Formats: sequence, structure tokens, C-alpha cells
Amino acid sequence: MDQGGSHPSDFTDLGSGHLSDGHLSDGRLSDGRLSDENALLRASLAEMRGRIDELEEHSDRDTVTPLANRRRFLRELGRVVGVAERHGTPAAMLCIGLDDLAGINRRHGRFAADAALIHAANTLLRLIRSTDLLARIGDDEFGLILDHLDHNSAIETAERLACCIAGTPLDLGGSTIAVSASIGVATIMAGDTADDVIGRAARNMALARAGE
Repeated sequence: MDQGGSHPSDFTDLGSGHLSDGHLSDGRLSDGRLSDENALLRASLAEMRGRIDELEEHSDRDTVTPLANRRRFLRELGRVVGVAERHGTPAAMLCIGLDDLAGINRRHGRFAADAALIHAANTLLRLIRSTDLLARIGDDEFGLILDHLDHNSAIETAERLACCIAGTPLDLGGSTIAVSASIGVATIMAGDTADDVIGRAARNMALARAGE
């Protein structure tokens, strides 16, 4: 006869309750750990995206001058060529070659040659529109994309830039070095590719350097 003792089912209920509380506690701990891991993962992904953006930006920059590099230039030139083809908008490219950069390197050293490149780049940046893209596209060459500019205006721009570069010698602190540039103009025409335009501009620059 049961005189106030515990019924077997009471132990079962208590045991079940105890087990149930343990599952809830473990679940809350698991959820907390998962939340922490997700937060760490999001932080890691954000850091990786930042590094990728930084690498992509650096991959488009020249290593000597404060300009874009050839890779970035060709991408933008292809875009401008495509827009000109679709909409008939005028555009041109200038190929700007520094004269006798090898001679500056030979006479004054690599530092002076790099300084001449940076000097010319900064001079050009002060003279062009904010919508123009200037890039270093070769050892001694810069490329300039003149969007929405016709052939005559591009020639006038080339002449003005050449005069300004020649009129701004490089000051090395105690000595100055004359800097000049030969510039070739290529108007973007129907059916052109980016390679067509850059090739034509380079040939015209070589002709200008030869005095033809």
C-alpha cells in the first residue's frame, strides 16, 4: 500500500524534465556559438572584400607616376570606342612620348628619369579636364583619352600640352632638366577597335618625334 511514497511515474517525469532542461540549455549554447561564428565569418568576409578592392585599385595604378596604368587605360579606351560606335559621339586619343628619357637616365641617373616622368604626369594632370583619363602606357609614353572632343579640338589640345611641358623644366634642387614631349593624335572612327586607336596614335607620335 502506497503511503505517501513517490510513484514510479514521478521519477519518470522528473527525469524527463531534467533531460528537457538540458536540451534547451545545450540548444541555447549552440545557438550562441553559431551566432559568434557567423559574426566572425562576416568580419572575415568584409576584410577580404576590402583587401580585394585594394588589390584591384593597385592593379590599375602605375608603379612610378600618380596615374592609371596601361591595363586601366585599355579598358577605358575600349569603353569610349564602344560608345562612339553606338552613338556617333566624337572622341580622340593622344599618345604623349617624353623625348630623350633614356638620355636623362644615362646622364642623370634613374632617379632623375623617374622624376621626369612624375613631373610630366603632374604637369599634364593640371592641364586636362576631370573627365579625361591620363595613364602611363609605356616606358616613356602617356595615353590621354579625350571623350566628346573632335579632331581639331584634339590637335589644339595636343599643341597646348606640348608647349606647357616644354615650358616647365624639371627642378632637381640645384639643377634643372629640360623636358619635352612629342604627341600623336588619333581620332576615334567608325569601326575602330581600341588596338586600332592606340596603334594609330603611337604611329603619329613617332612621326611627330621624327619631325614629320
